[in-house]
Amino acid sequence: MDWNTIFRTSLIWMRDHGPRLIVIILVAFLITRLVQMLSIRTIRSMTPKKRRNDMEFIKRLDTLDSIARYITTIVVFVIAGVMILGELGVQIGPIMAAAGVVGLAIGFGAQSLVKDLISGFFILLEDQIRVGDVVEVAGKSGVVERLNLKITILRDLSGNVHFVPNGEITVVTNMTKGYSRYLFNIGVAYREDVDEVMKVMAEIDEELRNDPAFREDILAPLEILGLDEFGDSALIIKARTMTKPIQQWRVGREFNRRLKKRFDELGIEIPFPHVTLYMGQDKNGASAPLRVRMEEQKR
Repeated sequence: MDWNTIFRTSLIWMRDHGPRLIVIILVAFLITRLVQMLSIRTIRSMTPKKRRNDMEFIKRLDTLDSIARYITTIVVFVIAGVMILGELGVQIGPIMAAAGVVGLAIGFGAQSLVKDLISGFFILLEDQIRVGDVVEVAGKSGVVERLNLKITILRDLSGNVHFVPNGEITVVTNMTKGYSRYLFNIGVAYREDVDEVMKVMAEIDEELRNDPAFREDILAPLEILGLDEFGDSALIIKARTMTKPIQQWRVGREFNRRLKKRFDELGIEIPFPHVTLYMGQDKNGASAPLRVRMEEQKR
Protein backbone atom coordinates (compact mmCIF):
# COMPACT_ATOMS: atom_id res chain seq x y z
CA MET A 1 0.00 0.00 0.00
CA ASP A 2 1.56 3.29 -1.13
CA TRP A 3 1.38 6.62 0.65
CA ASN A 4 -1.33 7.98 -1.62
CA THR A 5 -3.60 5.10 -0.73
CA ILE A 6 -2.93 5.56 3.00
CA PHE A 7 -3.62 9.28 2.70
CA ARG A 8 -6.92 8.75 0.85
CA THR A 9 -7.99 6.08 3.34
CA SER A 10 -7.24 8.45 6.22
CA LEU A 11 -9.26 11.23 4.62
CA ILE A 12 -12.21 8.89 4.11
CA TRP A 13 -11.99 7.71 7.73
CA MET A 14 -11.79 11.28 9.02
CA ARG A 15 -14.76 12.22 6.85
CA ASP A 16 -16.86 9.35 8.22
CA HIS A 17 -15.73 9.29 11.87
CA GLY A 18 -13.96 12.61 12.58
CA PRO A 19 -17.12 14.72 13.05
CA ARG A 20 -18.62 12.13 15.41
CA LEU A 21 -15.41 12.04 17.52
CA ILE A 22 -15.41 15.83 17.76
CA VAL A 23 -19.09 15.84 18.71
CA ILE A 24 -18.52 13.18 21.42
CA ILE A 25 -15.67 15.18 22.98
CA LEU A 26 -17.58 18.49 22.83
CA VAL A 27 -20.74 16.93 24.26
CA ALA A 28 -18.71 15.38 27.10
CA PHE A 29 -17.29 18.79 28.05
CA LEU A 30 -20.71 20.46 27.76
CA ILE A 31 -22.48 17.81 29.84
CA THR A 32 -19.79 18.05 32.52
CA ARG A 33 -20.15 21.80 32.73
CA LEU A 34 -23.94 21.72 32.58
CA VAL A 35 -24.31 19.15 35.36
CA GLN A 36 -21.98 21.14 37.59
CA MET A 37 -23.92 24.37 37.02
CA LEU A 38 -27.29 22.68 37.55
CA SER A 39 -26.15 21.01 40.78
CA ILE A 40 -25.08 24.33 42.31
CA ARG A 41 -28.24 26.13 41.14
CA THR A 42 -30.41 23.33 42.48
CA ILE A 43 -28.78 23.57 45.91
CA ARG A 44 -29.16 27.36 45.90
CA SER A 45 -32.83 27.17 44.90
CA MET A 46 -33.57 24.74 47.75
CA THR A 47 -31.88 27.00 50.31
CA PRO A 48 -33.72 29.87 52.07
CA LYS A 49 -32.58 33.31 50.91
CA LYS A 50 -31.46 34.29 54.41
CA ARG A 51 -28.82 31.52 54.33
CA ARG A 52 -27.38 32.28 50.91
CA ASN A 53 -24.90 34.79 52.32
CA ASP A 54 -24.10 32.59 55.30
CA MET A 55 -20.45 31.55 55.46
CA GLU A 56 -21.43 28.05 56.59
CA PHE A 57 -23.65 27.62 53.55
CA ILE A 58 -20.90 28.91 51.24
CA LYS A 59 -18.49 26.32 52.69
CA ARG A 60 -21.04 23.58 52.13
CA LEU A 61 -21.64 24.79 48.58
CA ASP A 62 -17.92 24.82 47.76
CA THR A 63 -17.58 21.28 49.08
CA LEU A 64 -20.52 19.96 47.06
CA ASP A 65 -19.23 21.80 44.00
CA SER A 66 -15.86 20.04 44.21
CA ILE A 67 -17.55 16.66 44.65
CA ALA A 68 -19.90 17.30 41.71
CA ARG A 69 -16.92 18.16 39.51
CA TYR A 70 -15.04 15.04 40.62
CA ILE A 71 -17.88 12.54 40.09
CA THR A 72 -19.28 14.13 36.91
CA THR A 73 -15.89 14.26 35.23
CA ILE A 74 -15.21 10.59 35.92
CA VAL A 75 -18.63 9.32 34.79
CA VAL A 76 -18.92 11.46 31.66
CA PHE A 77 -15.41 10.81 30.37
CA VAL A 78 -15.62 7.07 31.01
CA ILE A 79 -18.76 6.98 28.85
CA ALA A 80 -17.13 9.23 26.25
CA GLY A 81 -14.06 6.96 26.20
CA VAL A 82 -16.21 3.91 25.51
CA MET A 83 -18.00 5.71 22.66
CA ILE A 84 -14.67 6.84 21.15
CA LEU A 85 -13.40 3.26 21.23
CA GLY A 86 -16.56 2.23 19.34
CA GLU A 87 -15.87 4.86 16.68
CA LEU A 88 -12.31 3.58 16.33
CA GLY A 89 -13.68 0.15 15.50
CA VAL A 90 -12.67 -1.49 18.76
CA GLN A 91 -15.04 -4.23 19.93
CA ILE A 92 -16.44 -2.91 23.20
CA GLY A 93 -18.08 -6.14 24.38
CA PRO A 94 -14.89 -8.12 25.08
CA ILE A 95 -13.32 -5.02 26.68
CA MET A 96 -16.28 -4.58 29.03
CA ALA A 97 -16.19 -8.26 29.97
CA ALA A 98 -12.46 -8.11 30.60
CA ALA A 99 -12.90 -4.87 32.57
CA GLY A 100 -15.46 -6.62 34.75
CA VAL A 101 -13.06 -9.45 35.54
CA VAL A 102 -10.15 -7.07 36.10
CA GLY A 103 -12.35 -4.83 38.23
CA LEU A 104 -13.35 -7.78 40.39
CA ALA A 105 -9.72 -8.76 40.86
CA ILE A 106 -8.73 -5.19 41.67
CA GLY A 107 -11.65 -4.94 44.10
CA PHE A 108 -10.22 -7.77 46.21
CA GLY A 109 -6.77 -6.19 46.19
CA ALA A 110 -7.86 -2.59 46.61
CA GLN A 111 -9.84 -2.78 49.82
CA SER A 112 -8.21 0.40 51.09
CA LEU A 113 -9.53 2.27 48.04
CA VAL A 114 -13.06 1.00 48.68
CA LYS A 115 -12.66 1.96 52.35
CA ASP A 116 -11.58 5.48 51.34
CA LEU A 117 -14.59 5.91 49.04
CA ILE A 118 -17.10 4.65 51.60
CA SER A 119 -15.62 6.80 54.38
CA GLY A 120 -15.61 9.84 52.08
CA PHE A 121 -19.25 9.25 51.20
CA PHE A 122 -20.34 9.25 54.85
CA ILE A 123 -18.14 12.25 55.70
CA LEU A 124 -19.94 14.22 52.99
CA LEU A 125 -23.37 12.81 53.81
CA GLU A 126 -23.08 13.79 57.48
CA ASP A 127 -21.53 17.19 56.62
CA GLN A 128 -18.57 16.58 58.94
CA ILE A 129 -16.04 18.56 56.88
CA ARG A 130 -16.39 21.39 54.38
CA VAL A 131 -13.87 23.22 52.22
CA GLY A 132 -12.53 26.11 54.34
CA ASP A 133 -12.96 24.40 57.73
CA VAL A 134 -10.06 24.07 60.16
CA VAL A 135 -9.99 20.42 61.24
CA GLU A 136 -7.82 17.77 62.84
CA VAL A 137 -7.95 14.33 61.24
CA ALA A 138 -5.61 11.32 61.40
CA GLY A 139 -3.15 13.28 63.54
CA LYS A 140 -2.93 16.18 61.06
CA SER A 141 -4.56 19.60 61.32
CA GLY A 142 -5.07 22.51 58.95
CA VAL A 143 -7.49 24.26 56.62
CA VAL A 144 -9.42 21.98 54.26
CA GLU A 145 -8.36 23.03 50.76
CA ARG A 146 -10.00 20.19 48.84
CA LEU A 147 -12.24 17.25 49.58
CA ASN A 148 -13.51 14.36 47.48
CA LEU A 149 -14.67 10.81 48.03
CA LYS A 150 -11.11 9.46 48.24
CA ILE A 151 -8.93 12.05 49.92
CA THR A 152 -8.97 15.14 52.14
CA ILE A 153 -6.29 17.78 51.50
CA LEU A 154 -5.21 20.03 54.40
CA ARG A 155 -2.78 22.95 54.59
CA ASP A 156 -1.36 23.67 58.05
CA LEU A 157 -0.17 26.95 59.56
CA SER A 158 3.37 26.42 58.27
CA GLY A 159 2.10 25.98 54.71
CA ASN A 160 2.62 22.21 54.62
CA VAL A 161 0.02 20.28 52.60
CA HIS A 162 -1.26 16.99 54.03
CA PHE A 163 -3.01 14.40 51.84
CA VAL A 164 -5.16 12.27 54.14
CA PRO A 165 -6.97 9.21 52.70
CA ASN A 166 -10.56 9.23 53.93
CA GLY A 167 -10.21 5.63 55.06
CA GLU A 168 -7.64 6.77 57.65
CA ILE A 169 -10.10 9.22 59.21
CA THR A 170 -11.71 7.69 62.28
CA VAL A 171 -12.24 10.85 64.35
CA VAL A 172 -12.91 14.33 62.95
CA THR A 173 -12.26 17.41 65.11
CA ASN A 174 -13.85 20.39 63.38
CA MET A 175 -12.79 23.65 65.05
CA THR A 176 -14.86 25.98 62.86
CA LYS A 177 -18.29 24.39 62.37
CA GLY A 178 -21.09 26.87 63.05
CA TYR A 179 -19.05 28.94 65.50
CA SER A 180 -15.69 28.79 67.28
CA ARG A 181 -14.48 29.21 70.85
CA TYR A 182 -11.18 30.35 72.35
CA LEU A 183 -10.30 29.01 75.82
CA PHE A 184 -8.29 31.21 78.19
CA ASN A 185 -6.24 29.90 81.12
CA ILE A 186 -5.07 33.08 82.87
CA GLY A 187 -2.42 32.56 85.56
CA VAL A 188 -1.92 35.16 88.33
CA ALA A 189 0.07 35.18 91.57
CA TYR A 190 -1.45 33.81 94.78
CA ARG A 191 -1.36 37.26 96.34
CA GLU A 192 -3.72 38.72 93.72
CA ASP A 193 -7.44 39.34 94.29
CA VAL A 194 -9.24 36.85 92.02
CA ASP A 195 -12.39 38.99 91.83
CA GLU A 196 -10.34 41.99 90.67
CA VAL A 197 -8.66 39.88 87.97
CA MET A 198 -12.01 38.61 86.66
CA LYS A 199 -13.33 42.19 86.62
CA VAL A 200 -10.35 43.28 84.51
CA MET A 201 -10.97 40.39 82.10
CA ALA A 202 -14.60 41.44 81.68
CA GLU A 203 -13.52 45.04 80.99
CA ILE A 204 -11.05 43.94 78.31
CA ASP A 205 -13.75 41.82 76.69
CA GLU A 206 -16.16 44.77 76.64
CA GLU A 207 -13.49 46.93 74.98
CA LEU A 208 -12.96 44.30 72.30
CA ARG A 209 -16.69 43.96 71.63
CA ASN A 210 -16.92 47.76 71.18
CA ASP A 211 -13.89 47.89 68.88
CA PRO A 212 -15.02 48.15 65.21
CA ALA A 213 -12.14 45.88 64.19
CA PHE A 214 -13.39 42.99 66.36
CA ARG A 215 -17.05 43.44 67.31
CA GLU A 216 -18.37 41.75 64.16
CA ASP A 217 -16.34 38.62 64.93
CA ILE A 218 -17.37 38.21 68.60
CA LEU A 219 -20.74 36.49 69.00
CA ALA A 220 -21.21 36.65 72.79
CA PRO A 221 -19.71 38.28 75.91
CA LEU A 222 -16.76 36.59 77.58
CA GLU A 223 -17.86 33.66 79.73
CA ILE A 224 -15.70 33.67 82.86
CA LEU A 225 -15.88 30.18 84.33
CA GLY A 226 -14.03 31.15 87.52
CA LEU A 227 -11.02 29.99 89.52
CA ASP A 228 -10.21 26.65 87.94
CA GLU A 229 -6.95 25.45 89.45
CA PHE A 230 -4.44 26.02 92.24
CA GLY A 231 -1.25 25.64 90.24
CA ASP A 232 2.30 25.17 91.53
CA SER A 233 3.02 28.88 91.27
CA ALA A 234 -0.20 30.50 90.02
CA LEU A 235 -3.96 30.66 90.35
CA ILE A 236 -5.55 29.62 87.03
CA ILE A 237 -8.70 31.47 86.00
CA LYS A 238 -10.56 29.86 83.10
CA ALA A 239 -12.71 31.74 80.58
CA ARG A 240 -13.90 31.34 77.01
CA THR A 241 -15.21 33.49 74.20
CA MET A 242 -17.44 32.68 71.21
CA THR A 243 -16.52 33.96 67.75
CA LYS A 244 -17.33 33.46 64.11
CA PRO A 245 -15.59 30.44 62.54
CA ILE A 246 -11.79 30.77 62.20
CA GLN A 247 -11.75 34.12 64.05
CA GLN A 248 -11.12 32.67 67.53
CA TRP A 249 -7.32 32.84 67.29
CA ARG A 250 -7.33 36.45 66.09
CA VAL A 251 -9.67 37.53 68.89
CA GLY A 252 -7.85 35.44 71.50
CA ARG A 253 -4.42 36.85 70.66
CA GLU A 254 -5.70 40.44 70.82
CA PHE A 255 -7.41 39.75 74.16
CA ASN A 256 -4.16 38.34 75.58
CA ARG A 257 -2.17 41.36 74.33
CA ARG A 258 -4.54 43.86 75.94
CA LEU A 259 -4.81 41.85 79.15
CA LYS A 260 -1.01 41.76 79.55
CA LYS A 261 -0.79 45.54 79.13
CA ARG A 262 -3.61 46.10 81.65
CA PHE A 263 -1.97 43.75 84.18
CA ASP A 264 1.26 45.74 83.83
CA GLU A 265 -0.61 49.01 84.43
CA LEU A 266 -2.38 47.68 87.55
CA GLY A 267 0.61 45.80 88.91
CA ILE A 268 -1.10 42.41 88.69
CA GLU A 269 1.60 39.75 88.70
CA ILE A 270 1.80 36.94 86.15
CA PRO A 271 4.22 34.75 88.11
CA PHE A 272 7.22 32.79 86.98
CA PRO A 273 7.30 29.13 88.04
CA HIS A 274 8.48 28.72 91.67
CA VAL A 275 11.00 26.01 92.46
CA THR A 276 11.64 24.55 95.93
CA LEU A 277 15.03 22.86 96.39
CA TYR A 278 15.27 19.92 98.77
CA MET A 279 18.87 18.89 99.51
CA GLY A 280 17.91 15.56 101.10
CA GLN A 281 19.01 14.06 104.42
CA ASP A 282 21.40 11.34 105.43
CA LYS A 283 20.64 8.59 108.00
CA ASN A 284 21.57 10.92 110.85
CA GLY A 285 19.13 13.58 109.71
CA ALA A 286 21.81 15.96 108.44
CA SER A 287 21.53 17.71 105.10
CA ALA A 288 24.32 18.42 102.67
CA PRO A 289 25.47 22.07 102.66
CA LEU A 290 24.10 24.36 99.96
CA ARG A 291 26.72 26.83 98.84
CA VAL A 292 25.35 30.04 97.33
CA ARG A 293 27.61 32.74 95.91
CA MET A 294 26.34 36.23 95.16
CA GLU A 295 28.18 38.49 92.73
CA GLU A 296 27.73 42.18 92.29
CA GLN A 297 26.79 43.13 88.75
CA LYS A 298 29.36 45.33 87.10
CA ARG A 299 28.09 48.46 85.42
